[in-house]
Amino acid sequence: MPVAVITGASQGLGAALAHELDRRGWDLVVDARGAEALAATPGHRVAGDVTDPAHRAALADAAAALGGGDLLVNNASTLGASPMPALADLEEEILRRALEVNLVAPLALTRLLLPQLSARHGVVLNLTSDASVEPYPGWGAYGASKAALDHLTRILGAERPELHVYALDPGDMRTRMHQDAFPGEDISDRPEPSTVVPRVLALVGSGFPSGRYQASDQALDRLVDGPVTSLPGVAS
Repeated sequence: MPVAVITGASQGLGAALAHELDRRGWDLVVDARGAEALAATPGHRVAGDVTDPAHRAALADAAAALGGGDLLVNNASTLGASPMPALADLEEEILRRALEVNLVAPLALTRLLLPQLSARHGVVLNLTSDASVEPYPGWGAYGASKAALDHLTRILGAERPELHVYALDPGDMRTRMHQDAFPGEDISDRPEPSTVVPRVLALVGSGFPSGRYQASDQALDRLVDGPVTSLPGVAS
């Protein structure tokens, strides 16, 4: 069975993706900061902080024990603060934390899993945001970290042609993080994360060139609900 490592899998898009891949017969290694939060997520649960090197090593070891990772989904993220401050009020520690979680940790985990992923011609999927390209007031820490993640994704794709390395902007979703970005506002008009999963899987199985994509890209339309074909042993 193919193996996926998904960070930030206790809720939102990470949890929705884990449930769908489990339904399709994948073996999963999933993480979140608390074991209790992961209780409802299928797979091999490894609780911890993605900024902790020992935790990242545990994730890589768990994937190796299952035969090696085919797919890494760097989904764990932080806004930095809620409500989000203007740059003039952004404390250095908040910026550092956003960069550690949203940029440094994904690269560090990817590096640990590269031998497994390369051997299996796998996929690295980094979850990004329109805040990485649009100058939204207050989104400085998050937007800057995701902009850097976008470019890191492109560079890794150029350096490792045996892999498919994608940054995906899933669009607005009804998640706790999105609610934290807009405290006190009604976000019930945003789609549920589960509605985005078919497009995530469409990209994963597309064989498209490495790079940055949006879930709304028309090129993914014809692939939605098809099999994830670029990885071995996947049921449609």
